Amino acid sequence: MDTLRIGLVSISDRASSGVYQDKGIPALEEWLASALTTPFEVQRRLIPDEQEIIEQTLCELVDEMSCHLVLTTGGTGPARRDVTPDATLAIADREMPGFGEQMRQISLRFVPTAILSRQVGVIRKQALILNLPGQPKSIKETLEGVKADDGSVSVPGIFASVPYCIQLLAGPYVETAPG
Repeated sequence: MDTLRIGLVSISDRASSGVYQDKGIPALEEWLASALTTPFEVQRRLIPDEQEIIEQTLCELVDEMSCHLVLTTGGTGPARRDVTPDATLAIADREMPGFGEQMRQISLRFVPTAILSRQVGVIRKQALILNLPGQPKSIKETLEGVKADDGSVSVPGIFASVPYCIQLLAGPYVETAPG
């Protein structure tokens, strides 16, 4: 069986220069470890908000490291230095607009400023690339969705569609933990 390969990219000028510790990649790793029962390998990258570097990193993870899934965190807002979506779209073969729409739909349940997010989902070759929020709490909410008081899902998280998308792209079968 083909091992699921996941690229995790945290995009932050300050974290990449050592001003503060990155929290995005650890949050993603923790969430994936609890959500996936399929064995997986992770490639980690901590890079600054530079479009060319982001583009090169995404291409490396897909083209050279053969990642099936690449999750980015950070750099998706309207600020001048927030260029993650621009870089992602620049290297994409196809856009998957439903992912960005659903991420904003979920985040708007928690914060009204989520409308400022420019997160995108794209396909490059055999890989799905998703731009996630920068905050660990928002990452978890976006991946899991919104739950009602009784624990039922009221707004599905984006990860519910990820295993099937990977399979459609000829990637490995991905099993998730119940719940």
